[in-house]
Amino acid sequence: MITALVVDDELHAREEMQALLEQTNVIEVIGSCSNGIDALKAINTLRPQVLFLDIQMPVISGFELLNMVHQDIMPHVVFVTAYDQYSLQAFEEKTLDYLLKPVDSERLAKTITKLSRTIVEKSEPVYQAEQIHRIPCSFGNRIKLTPLAEVEFVSTDGGGVQINTKDSTCFTEVTLKVLEERTPFLRCHKQFLINLDGVNEIILLDAGRAKIKTHSGKLIPVSRHFLKRIKKKILL
Repeated sequence: MITALVVDDELHAREEMQALLEQTNVIEVIGSCSNGIDALKAINTLRPQVLFLDIQMPVISGFELLNMVHQDIMPHVVFVTAYDQYSLQAFEEKTLDYLLKPVDSERLAKTITKLSRTIVEKSEPVYQAEQIHRIPCSFGNRIKLTPLAEVEFVSTDGGGVQINTKDSTCFTEVTLKVLEERTPFLRCHKQFLINLDGVNEIILLDAGRAKIKTHSGKLIPVSRHFLKRIKKKILL
Protein backbone atom coordinates (compact mmCIF):
# COMPACT_ATOMS: atom_id res chain seq x y z
CA MET A 1 0.00 0.00 0.00
CA ILE A 2 1.12 3.55 -0.77
CA THR A 3 0.71 5.91 2.17
CA ALA A 4 -0.97 9.25 1.47
CA LEU A 5 -1.87 12.51 3.16
CA VAL A 6 -4.88 14.53 1.94
CA VAL A 7 -4.69 18.31 2.38
CA ASP A 8 -7.65 20.55 1.56
CA ASP A 9 -9.37 23.35 3.49
CA GLU A 10 -12.83 22.07 2.48
CA LEU A 11 -14.15 19.18 4.60
CA HIS A 12 -16.32 17.80 1.81
CA ALA A 13 -13.39 17.78 -0.60
CA ARG A 14 -11.19 15.93 1.92
CA GLU A 15 -13.84 13.32 2.62
CA GLU A 16 -14.57 12.79 -1.08
CA MET A 17 -10.87 12.46 -1.92
CA GLN A 18 -10.28 10.01 0.92
CA ALA A 19 -13.25 7.88 -0.16
CA LEU A 20 -12.02 7.77 -3.78
CA LEU A 21 -8.51 6.81 -2.68
CA GLU A 22 -9.73 4.04 -0.38
CA GLN A 23 -11.70 2.54 -3.27
CA THR A 24 -8.47 2.06 -5.24
CA ASN A 25 -7.19 -0.59 -2.79
CA VAL A 26 -3.72 0.81 -3.53
CA ILE A 27 -3.64 3.93 -1.36
CA GLU A 28 -3.70 3.99 2.44
CA VAL A 29 -4.77 7.42 3.69
CA ILE A 30 -2.79 7.93 6.91
CA GLY A 31 -4.07 11.43 7.58
CA SER A 32 -5.97 14.46 6.34
CA CYS A 33 -5.42 18.15 7.10
CA SER A 34 -7.44 21.31 6.60
CA ASN A 35 -4.49 23.71 6.35
CA GLY A 36 -0.83 23.89 5.44
CA ILE A 37 0.40 24.29 9.02
CA ASP A 38 -1.14 21.02 10.17
CA ALA A 39 -0.02 19.40 6.92
CA LEU A 40 3.61 20.41 7.50
CA LYS A 41 3.51 18.85 10.97
CA ALA A 42 1.93 15.68 9.56
CA ILE A 43 4.54 15.41 6.79
CA ASN A 44 7.36 15.81 9.32
CA THR A 45 5.96 13.11 11.60
CA LEU A 46 4.05 10.66 9.36
CA ARG A 47 6.35 10.78 6.30
CA PRO A 48 3.66 9.97 3.67
CA GLN A 49 4.79 8.74 0.26
CA VAL A 50 2.35 10.96 -1.60
CA LEU A 51 0.54 14.21 -0.93
CA PHE A 52 -2.87 14.94 -2.48
CA LEU A 53 -2.69 18.70 -2.11
CA ASP A 54 -5.04 21.59 -2.73
CA ILE A 55 -3.33 24.75 -4.01
CA GLN A 56 -5.60 27.54 -2.80
CA MET A 57 -5.79 27.42 1.00
CA PRO A 58 -5.92 30.09 3.71
CA VAL A 59 -2.78 31.23 5.58
CA ILE A 60 -0.30 29.38 3.35
CA SER A 61 -0.94 27.98 -0.13
CA GLY A 62 -0.03 24.53 -1.37
CA PHE A 63 3.03 25.99 -3.09
CA GLU A 64 4.21 27.72 0.10
CA LEU A 65 3.75 24.49 2.03
CA LEU A 66 6.05 22.58 -0.34
CA ASN A 67 8.74 25.25 0.09
CA MET A 68 8.75 24.38 3.80
CA VAL A 69 9.29 20.62 3.38
CA HIS A 70 12.87 19.37 3.36
CA GLN A 71 13.90 17.39 0.29
CA ASP A 72 14.89 14.39 2.43
CA ILE A 73 11.25 13.76 3.35
CA MET A 74 9.52 15.31 0.33
CA PRO A 75 6.57 13.14 -0.74
CA HIS A 76 5.41 12.80 -4.31
CA VAL A 77 2.85 15.53 -4.98
CA VAL A 78 -0.50 15.35 -6.73
CA PHE A 79 -2.29 18.68 -6.88
CA VAL A 80 -6.06 18.47 -6.42
CA THR A 81 -7.50 21.81 -7.42
CA ALA A 82 -10.14 23.87 -9.15
CA TYR A 83 -7.48 25.55 -11.30
CA ASP A 84 -8.25 25.06 -14.98
CA GLN A 85 -6.25 22.49 -16.93
CA TYR A 86 -4.29 25.03 -18.95
CA SER A 87 -3.11 26.92 -15.87
CA LEU A 88 -1.92 23.70 -14.28
CA GLN A 89 0.15 22.56 -17.22
CA ALA A 90 2.84 25.01 -16.10
CA PHE A 91 3.21 23.03 -12.87
CA GLU A 92 3.60 19.59 -14.44
CA GLU A 93 7.39 19.62 -14.22
CA LYS A 94 7.21 20.39 -10.50
CA THR A 95 4.84 17.62 -9.49
CA LEU A 96 3.89 14.04 -10.19
CA ASP A 97 0.41 14.85 -11.49
CA TYR A 98 -2.67 16.99 -10.98
CA LEU A 99 -6.39 16.31 -10.60
CA LEU A 100 -9.16 18.79 -11.35
CA LYS A 101 -12.13 19.17 -9.02
CA PRO A 102 -14.53 17.46 -8.99
CA VAL A 103 -12.19 14.48 -9.22
CA ASP A 104 -13.13 11.91 -11.84
CA SER A 105 -12.51 8.28 -10.81
CA GLU A 106 -11.14 7.32 -14.24
CA ARG A 107 -8.70 10.22 -14.19
CA LEU A 108 -7.69 9.27 -10.64
CA ALA A 109 -6.99 5.71 -11.82
CA LYS A 110 -4.45 7.06 -14.33
CA THR A 111 -2.78 9.06 -11.58
CA ILE A 112 -2.59 5.98 -9.34
CA THR A 113 -1.03 3.96 -12.17
CA LYS A 114 1.56 6.68 -12.69
CA LEU A 115 2.20 6.90 -8.95
CA SER A 116 2.56 3.11 -8.56
CA ARG A 117 5.07 2.97 -11.39
CA THR A 118 7.02 5.82 -9.85
CA ILE A 119 7.11 4.11 -6.45
CA VAL A 120 8.21 0.77 -7.96
CA GLU A 121 10.99 2.51 -9.89
CA LYS A 122 12.01 4.23 -6.65
CA SER A 123 12.10 7.60 -8.36
CA GLU A 124 12.84 10.42 -5.95
CA PRO A 125 10.26 13.23 -5.65
CA VAL A 126 11.60 16.42 -7.16
CA TYR A 127 10.16 19.80 -6.27
CA GLN A 128 12.12 22.96 -6.99
CA ALA A 129 11.69 24.76 -3.70
CA GLU A 130 11.90 28.55 -3.57
CA GLN A 131 13.04 30.88 -0.80
CA ILE A 132 10.77 31.26 2.20
CA HIS A 133 9.70 34.86 2.80
CA ARG A 134 7.28 34.37 5.69
CA ILE A 135 7.45 31.86 8.55
CA PRO A 136 4.16 30.49 9.94
CA CYS A 137 4.24 30.79 13.74
CA SER A 138 1.80 29.50 16.34
CA PHE A 139 0.51 31.71 19.16
CA GLY A 140 -1.92 29.52 21.08
CA ASN A 141 -4.94 29.22 18.79
CA ARG A 142 -3.60 31.84 16.35
CA ILE A 143 -1.18 31.58 13.46
CA LYS A 144 0.93 34.51 12.33
CA LEU A 145 3.04 34.70 9.19
CA THR A 146 6.21 36.37 10.43
CA PRO A 147 8.28 38.28 7.82
CA LEU A 148 11.98 37.42 7.86
CA ALA A 149 12.88 41.05 8.62
CA GLU A 150 11.19 40.79 12.02
CA VAL A 151 13.19 37.73 13.11
CA GLU A 152 16.30 38.24 15.24
CA PHE A 153 17.22 34.59 15.60
CA VAL A 154 15.85 31.04 15.41
CA SER A 155 16.50 28.44 18.09
CA THR A 156 15.62 24.84 18.81
CA ASP A 157 15.46 22.64 21.88
CA GLY A 158 13.42 19.66 23.00
CA GLY A 159 10.23 21.69 22.63
CA GLY A 160 10.59 22.48 18.92
CA VAL A 161 11.78 25.31 16.68
CA GLN A 162 11.32 28.84 18.07
CA ILE A 163 11.13 32.06 16.07
CA ASN A 164 12.45 34.93 18.16
CA THR A 165 11.62 38.53 17.30
CA LYS A 166 12.36 41.68 19.27
CA ASP A 167 9.10 41.43 21.18
CA SER A 168 7.98 37.79 21.07
CA THR A 169 8.83 34.11 20.81
CA CYS A 170 6.68 31.57 19.00
CA PHE A 171 6.90 28.04 17.61
CA THR A 172 6.99 26.93 13.99
CA GLU A 173 6.74 23.55 12.25
CA VAL A 174 9.41 24.61 9.75
CA THR A 175 12.63 22.82 10.65
CA LEU A 176 15.93 24.52 11.43
CA LYS A 177 17.50 22.75 8.45
CA VAL A 178 14.91 24.11 6.02
CA LEU A 179 15.21 27.63 7.42
CA GLU A 180 18.99 27.47 7.05
CA GLU A 181 18.69 26.39 3.40
CA ARG A 182 15.80 28.60 2.29
CA THR A 183 16.29 31.89 4.14
CA PRO A 184 19.29 34.26 4.46
CA PHE A 185 19.70 33.23 8.14
CA LEU A 186 23.14 31.90 9.11
CA ARG A 187 23.88 29.05 11.46
CA CYS A 188 25.96 30.23 14.41
CA HIS A 189 25.51 27.17 16.61
CA LYS A 190 24.03 23.70 16.18
CA GLN A 191 20.85 24.98 17.86
CA PHE A 192 20.74 28.57 16.54
CA LEU A 193 20.35 30.53 13.31
CA ILE A 194 20.96 34.27 13.31
CA ASN A 195 19.56 37.06 11.15
CA LEU A 196 22.58 39.29 10.50
CA ASP A 197 20.28 42.32 10.27
CA GLY A 198 19.39 41.71 13.91
CA VAL A 199 23.01 41.67 15.16
CA ASN A 200 24.13 44.57 17.33
CA GLU A 201 27.60 43.26 18.20
CA ILE A 202 29.78 40.15 18.37
CA ILE A 203 31.47 39.53 21.71
CA LEU A 204 34.63 37.46 21.27
CA LEU A 205 35.39 34.93 23.99
CA ASP A 206 38.27 32.54 24.67
CA ALA A 207 38.86 29.24 22.81
CA GLY A 208 37.57 30.71 19.55
CA ARG A 209 34.02 31.09 20.80
CA ALA A 210 31.77 34.16 20.79
CA LYS A 211 28.38 35.54 21.59
CA ILE A 212 26.10 37.64 19.43
CA LYS A 213 24.16 40.45 21.02
CA THR A 214 20.98 41.30 19.14
CA HIS A 215 19.44 44.77 18.86
CA SER A 216 16.99 43.83 21.60
CA GLY A 217 19.83 42.77 23.91
CA LYS A 218 19.51 39.00 23.68
CA LEU A 219 22.74 36.96 23.76
CA ILE A 220 23.16 34.10 21.28
CA PRO A 221 26.01 31.55 21.48
CA VAL A 222 28.43 31.25 18.56
CA SER A 223 30.44 28.05 18.28
CA ARG A 224 34.03 28.07 17.07
CA HIS A 225 33.05 26.11 13.97
CA PHE A 226 30.72 28.86 12.69
CA LEU A 227 32.47 32.01 13.94
CA LYS A 228 34.82 32.34 10.95
CA ARG A 229 31.93 32.17 8.48
CA ILE A 230 29.95 34.82 10.36
CA LYS A 231 32.93 37.17 10.57
CA LYS A 232 33.48 36.76 6.84
CA LYS A 233 29.85 37.64 6.13
CA ILE A 234 30.13 40.90 8.04
CA LEU A 235 33.57 41.59 6.49
CA LEU A 236 35.65 41.16 9.64
